Amino acid sequence: MLLHMSNSAGKIQSTPLHSVSVAGVVVREDGRVLVIRRADNGAWEPPGGVLELAESVEDGVRREVYEETGVKVGVERLTGVYKNMSRGIVALVFRCRPESEAMRLSEESVEVAWLTPAEVSERMAEVYAVRVLDALRGDSAPSVRTHDGRHLL
Repeated sequence: MLLHMSNSAGKIQSTPLHSVSVAGVVVREDGRVLVIRRADNGAWEPPGGVLELAESVEDGVRREVYEETGVKVGVERLTGVYKNMSRGIVALVFRCRPESEAMRLSEESVEVAWLTPAEVSERMAEVYAVRVLDALRGDSAPSVRTHDGRHLL
């Protein structure tokens, strides 16, 4: 998507637009991670979605996790920034802690589960598994990665 604007000389310039999404990697005390199996494509992913214009980043994470899983969370820290180069989507991923565990399905999720890190690696596509695994690392420096929608670049 491009926004066309005129510069001071009256020439048209194209400014690329990006979409910003947020996701929560919710980690229980036993190390299991909350994930969903998406209704639209059957893929396993951490819960998340598009950040709305009028909400803070943290509120967006809490809303998306709750909408897709029914679990209320506390947002702890940013663990990664991921850009889909082919679609212009920038995803901000946060490690979260569960404040409730009453799970439910939504229009966006056909399954909600707590997976081990090994199960995450087995079930998720590379670009989503790395987000979860980055969030499980002990260091506090966020990862910054690019991908083409399927594979890391």
